[in-house]
Amino acid sequence: MAVIITDECINCDTCVEECPAMAIVSVDDSPLDEPEFTYVKPEKCIECVDCSVSKCFDVCPTPGAIAWDMPYTQEYDDYYMERNGEGIYNIRVHKSKGIFSPANQPKPYRESISIEDRVEHKALEF
Repeated sequence: MAVIITDECINCDTCVEECPAMAIVSVDDSPLDEPEFTYVKPEKCIECVDCSVSKCFDVCPTPGAIAWDMPYTQEYDDYYMERNGEGIYNIRVHKSKGIFSPANQPKPYRESISIEDRVEHKALEF
């Protein structure tokens, strides 16, 4: 996953409707046990790498609601698997293919976004 939804989210679901990868779900459809806001499925997010800006960010009315997360690549498999175990993420498990981890299902990401910005979960800027 490349983006996360922060606690600035107002749950308007505008990003849900706009996501071309169908990676974002409303709080009511979140796979988390006690969701507080809209959720991005890390195993599906593609950062809209073919666009000038991520679609979710482009339509979001709330500054600071969408932030960068680590690339969903094999290099960050431990990062995602630890957070999956902690309940921060709920990464999809397929009956025959197993968990859709970064090691098994890497996703494209914006290489222009620094790892430092991702570690800090820096909000996308208007």
